[in-house]
Amino acid sequence: MIQGFSGSYLPSDVQFLLRQLNVEVTDIAEKERLIQTGQKHYSEMLSAEPIPSAKHQQIYQQALDSYGLRMAQDIQSLALALLPLQVNGELVLVSFVRAGVPIAVLLNRALTAMGVRVMHYGVSIVRDKGIDHHALNSIIQQHGVESLIFVDGWTGKGAISQELSRSLAQDTRFSGQPRLVTLADPCGHAWLAASAEDWLIPSGMLGATVSGLVSRSLYNAVDWHGCNSCTHLQDYDVSQSFIDSVDTLRQQLDPNSILASEAWTSEQQQALQRKSKSVIQYFSQQFGVSNINRIKVGIAEATRAVMRRVPEHIFVKNKADNDVALLVSLAQQAGIEIQEVGEGLGQYRALTLIKGMKV
Repeated sequence: MIQGFSGSYLPSDVQFLLRQLNVEVTDIAEKERLIQTGQKHYSEMLSAEPIPSAKHQQIYQQALDSYGLRMAQDIQSLALALLPLQVNGELVLVSFVRAGVPIAVLLNRALTAMGVRVMHYGVSIVRDKGIDHHALNSIIQQHGVESLIFVDGWTGKGAISQELSRSLAQDTRFSGQPRLVTLADPCGHAWLAASAEDWLIPSGMLGATVSGLVSRSLYNAVDWHGCNSCTHLQDYDVSQSFIDSVDTLRQQLDPNSILASEAWTSEQQQALQRKSKSVIQYFSQQFGVSNINRIKVGIAEATRAVMRRVPEHIFVKNKADNDVALLVSLAQQAGIEIQEVGEGLGQYRALTLIKGMKV
């Protein structure tokens, strides 16, 4: 295994192939201004990651209590689907920092329990910039590409899955659609997913405190991408306890009750993509949005956008939906009205529109 660092995870769970930095944080409003005026790319800055409030922690725990079993079942289903892809008894998981890391740690545990030798590396991929080719090349030099599987938490609009495809398009070591695995794929862009539902993935409710105390990644063109270590949050870290909770539930499953996940048919994939594009186009037209990066769809993406961007509008399918409780709470703190739009959200249950800044 290539030597990186494991953050607050066990070294056997993951090796982050990132340079540990100490980058000064940027105020959220100033970061938004710099992004939208084109002065800086979002991957060149970090805003301070606050301590999760008691309410935030409570909602996370409720999500884990409610959906931990579903997550365990989905992890087992994905692991069964990956099992036949091992090469000489080995699979190499390359997760995308940060949302993909907890998912791949759980897959690592499940596949290891099935007798597979698993290597798991956390790497950076940045919209508009691509995957960290320096880190990826380190992995390929060590393991080749035959047993390599990419892992993310979910898809929203499909921006990262499309970025992965662009990153590998000219790389002759890869052919066909990149093998990207996610728990949820509402937009039909993943190679393999446990479902197409937009559901409350517990790890999607937190940032560094469920991702090994690692910040979002910072782009670097000449070396491994970087990150800050969020040591100020160590008293609130649930990275290891989250993994242990879900993995314990997985171990208690009846193995005969879980079937391997199946890849989307072309028809299923195209239907999901059309439906997703329809939602994005509708809200773009309604609010005069020319840059769809301002539109964040899905419970996790919509919630994270409120925590680290400057939101203008927040939409949910149903205000009474317990699964958007954190989003509603954060919106109230920010003084933003939640708008209920029902089936106008299509397959999504939440959408956040980032405030447009004058250029």
